[in-house]
Amino acid sequence: MTPPGDHTTSLGERQAASGIEGLDSILHGGFPREEMHLVQGASGTGKTTLALQFLISGAEAGESALYITLAQTRRGLEAIARSHGWSLEGVTVHDLSPGDLAEDLGPEQTVLRTADVELGELTRRLRQVIEQTQPRRVVFDSIGVIGLLAGSPARYHREIVMLRQFLVTRGCTALFLGEWPSETHREGPLNTEFHSIAASVIHIEHTALDFGEVRRRLRVIKVRGVPFRSGYHDFRIRTGGLEVYPRLEAGQGEEYAEFRQLQSGIESLDRLLGGGLELGTACLLIGPSGAGKSTLAAVYACAAAREGNAAAVFLFEERPETFKARAIGMGIALQPHLDSGRLTIEQLNPTDITPGEFAHRVRAAVEDREAKVVVIDSVTGYFNAMGDVSLLSVQMHELLNFLSVRGVLTLVVVTQEGFMSVGPIPSVDVSYLSDSVLSLRFFEADGAIRRCVAAIKKRKGEHETTIRELFISTEGIRVGDTPLRQFRNLLTGIPEPSGAGQGSASHGGMAAREAGGSRG
Repeated sequence: MTPPGDHTTSLGERQAASGIEGLDSILHGGFPREEMHLVQGASGTGKTTLALQFLISGAEAGESALYITLAQTRRGLEAIARSHGWSLEGVTVHDLSPGDLAEDLGPEQTVLRTADVELGELTRRLRQVIEQTQPRRVVFDSIGVIGLLAGSPARYHREIVMLRQFLVTRGCTALFLGEWPSETHREGPLNTEFHSIAASVIHIEHTALDFGEVRRRLRVIKVRGVPFRSGYHDFRIRTGGLEVYPRLEAGQGEEYAEFRQLQSGIESLDRLLGGGLELGTACLLIGPSGAGKSTLAAVYACAAAREGNAAAVFLFEERPETFKARAIGMGIALQPHLDSGRLTIEQLNPTDITPGEFAHRVRAAVEDREAKVVVIDSVTGYFNAMGDVSLLSVQMHELLNFLSVRGVLTLVVVTQEGFMSVGPIPSVDVSYLSDSVLSLRFFEADGAIRRCVAAIKKRKGEHETTIRELFISTEGIRVGDTPLRQFRNLLTGIPEPSGAGQGSASHGGMAAREAGGSRG
């Protein structure tokens, strides 16, 4: 029978759950049992919080848990636990600080170096505590103290090997915490000595940006004999512990291949797109601010909700109240779908959220709420969250591939430099990642600002290649019935008369009358 707190992997290895859902997913179950593991990182990265979650998870499953602190105090650990709303009931905390050892050894000091005597006493006490408490889970905080007392990498290596053998024979699963890179020795990093002995190594780090929240991420360097999810994974330290966001893997589950069309409900727009947009594809809505990108995205989100499917809108650049008010003002009935729960609108703060957390929220919308339409408004805000343009396309490709495999229509809004632009906008070309591209532009004619729309590309099926006028007003949204043949260079925003169809002004007046004389 598998003991409480264990998971059995496909390889038949028993693993101890960490108590952190995302980390257990990365480790495909948890830490291998009856082994020693290293969690390394700089001060403040979350090592102690992770260790406490590991022990508390075991205690809640009925396992004996022991925290041996060589650096922290019991009071400090209790304060950390209280800050997360935890109780250390079931977790034994034992303080073996070197200062206490030195005081105890004072009368027994010999011609041997103090460090040699202290290390011997420390090792003896470690064994004694473990034999007395018979723990199933152990945390050592931190290995740096052992390294300092060892004095040389060779002796450090020997002590760690002996300690590992002692733990394994007593059925302990042990987490050793280590500072990185500050716990070093003049002959080389002592943590490196641990890597060859430990069954798994997890490296955690944090980065302070010029503006916004500190970003934290972890990487599993190795797990002996057990598969794991490689690469960097973002995480947060929240009240309640670490929240880890595993990197997306698109290849999980059955791949969607139906590519069913979703119609917007605006007949003229659907004609332009050859019938509609397909589930399992990504559509780029590109144009300057105010051209109608978010409005069209709202149209498709509502269309999915009308069919009984779920849709999720993620906003980086405006408040949900603004998004809803504008859509309702254009005759888009969002509220009934919001009330039913089929439509969700979530605001994200680019200075606070990480790409990994964003991907986690999108994944939750798809897997938990079964969303069939996802709106990302806008990719410019997503870029601000990323902070590194060189990684943007890779991360976006991973996210869009994940959504495509699961049969989700993704609408990606991109603000294009042009009319109403103030200052330079980061140039990030993601058009090659999309299956469809709708370009929206302003143009000036007949003394008025007007809008136009064109389907630049569509991989699934045929589409019209004409440029049509786009009408957005309180009466709704409509695409012009006839192409704007009287102009050329429309998509540049500075059109010129084409010579086709005499009297462009009268044609424009006719178009205005067709739209009810109102352009939003």
